[in-house]
Amino acid sequence: MKKKMAFSLIGGVIISTLALYLAFRRVPFDDLLDSLVSINYFWIIPSIAAGLTGFILRVFRWRVILESTHKIGFWHAYHPLMIGFMLNCVLPARVGELARPAILYKKDNIPFSTVLATVAAERLFDMLLLIAFFIVVLANVQIDPNLDIPFGNLHLNSKTLEAIFKSMIMISIALIAGVLLISSEKIRKIINQFVMQLPNKFFFLPSEIKEKIKNNVSIIIVKIVDNIAEGFTLVKDPKKLFLCLAYSLIIWIFNAYSWYLFSLGCPGIGLSFLEISAVMIIVCFFIGLPSVPGFWGLWEAGGVFALTLFGIAAKDAAAYTLACHVGQMFPVIIIGFISAVILGVNIWQIQYELSD
Repeated sequence: MKKKMAFSLIGGVIISTLALYLAFRRVPFDDLLDSLVSINYFWIIPSIAAGLTGFILRVFRWRVILESTHKIGFWHAYHPLMIGFMLNCVLPARVGELARPAILYKKDNIPFSTVLATVAAERLFDMLLLIAFFIVVLANVQIDPNLDIPFGNLHLNSKTLEAIFKSMIMISIALIAGVLLISSEKIRKIINQFVMQLPNKFFFLPSEIKEKIKNNVSIIIVKIVDNIAEGFTLVKDPKKLFLCLAYSLIIWIFNAYSWYLFSLGCPGIGLSFLEISAVMIIVCFFIGLPSVPGFWGLWEAGGVFALTLFGIAAKDAAAYTLACHVGQMFPVIIIGFISAVILGVNIWQIQYELSD
């Protein structure tokens, strides 16, 4: 394993271990075990079905985004997407987001940077829908403003949610601004001209060196910028934008419904669909922090915090969050592995290449 990946993995394991300890330290093991045993695991079947439906919808959405530059079939999009999510479940640093472009580049000869831009577009749609969903949920769900939960040196409370929410909005604004700028032909032309003329600014360099910099650096950067802009061509098509927003809305409804269905089998939960949706969103905000393998620890911390906001006992919150995490992750890992076998993709080789 490459040193960079090894250090990332070790760091991720440390973060996960610490987060798991902080999330479960107030829950006696016997109480946690009793709560886990009391869960009716029959409900995991419809929960998984709803979750996997969300992934199928993600494939359709990704194909719409890709159509602006390259048309690919359902299975050509499905397998890379599932492999990408599978890698996110087992490796740190969201390597799966880079695996998808790598696979499509090898299998369909689509430029890596173009596909990477479409993956970024997907994430932007997800972030915008999560923010919108969060606003709707908070407007209809009562959360105790005085509740304060110690988490290590931090205090998780309503102010924590506000800070995370504001950060998500700022990131979204920055991403949207970046997409609009790079999608503008005039601005892109200015950027490309600047990049091509930059070697000439180093007046002290011999002309041969300047030419080499242009050929080996500037031209490549210009090509990458153009490929990225090509991946964001979607912004110029209002119909496709609306369709992707519609897909995103349905995807997250299915995701929330998946969490809600599983909660029906957990005796100590008893929350409404909107309340469970709030729990899911808070967990998503938590796992948006520095990525660890499979989001272990951060997922549990977010889930226990969110459920405690609604008055759920710590042992029931810990049991539901842990069992839900397993139910959400392992089907994706299994299906992603099957997709890798079908495509003949060596996931470890991809990992090594992406860690360079």
